[in-house]
Amino acid sequence: MQIVTKKLLKLGVDEGKEINESQLVLLDLKEDEKSEWRALSLNKQLSDARAELFILLNGVEDKEIQDKIIFNYKALQKFRKEENDKELEVEVKIQMPTSESGNVTIYCDGGCTPNPGKAGSGVAVYRNDTLSELWYGLYEEMGTNNTAELGALYESLLLAQKEAVNGNTVEIKCDSMYSINCIKTWAISWEKKGWTKKGGEIKNLEIIKLSYHLYNSIKNDVTLSHIKAHSGFEGNELADRMTMYTILEKSESFVKYDKEIVVADILNMRAG
Repeated sequence: MQIVTKKLLKLGVDEGKEINESQLVLLDLKEDEKSEWRALSLNKQLSDARAELFILLNGVEDKEIQDKIIFNYKALQKFRKEENDKELEVEVKIQMPTSESGNVTIYCDGGCTPNPGKAGSGVAVYRNDTLSELWYGLYEEMGTNNTAELGALYESLLLAQKEAVNGNTVEIKCDSMYSINCIKTWAISWEKKGWTKKGGEIKNLEIIKLSYHLYNSIKNDVTLSHIKAHSGFEGNELADRMTMYTILEKSESFVKYDKEIVVADILNMRAG
């Protein structure tokens, strides 16, 4: 996910030029909002794909050409995903996780298809570098990537809290910079301002506040770090598959995966 900044907007629309129709759609703006599109776009959450397309469409005025660029981009993304799935199926160089900050590592992920749409969260827990358990749930009929990611992080913090009580130190690896920034960085300022921010409402405030206070209570025993999604780490891939399993099972409760854990079979499940 990307946060829309002035720099990103300048990359997409040259100074003195007008935003085109397809770029408005990518920013979730309507035609009657065109005159204020810059102000309305700042600080929005934008998927990596939408951000890249927004920049690729810079200066393209012809609607047919815009549509062709979008079509070709989606085809390229599909091709890349299919190639990545093939690699996962044959388990090419899957990296085993390392516990840099203790003996428990928790990988968390959230997914949504489409966005917004059916959403779910997943977690993979490793003890002494060995897969211990999988968790899934928090199904939403109409969720977003952000709500799913925040839910997964909150459940990971709850698991980490139990581990800390038992004297373990824990590392949580999350592939959502949005969720990490909400808990570790932005919430500090938001709290000081009475849980408000300049430019509008704080989306997903309830889960952010819960996660922020929980994190602060255990942060001496827990390390929260970012991991790039789909970069070859088994734990991240398994957490991802649990998000899709949630959507398949429509499990609103966050529960432990109770089937036999066969890593190869789970990795061959649908990826998020």
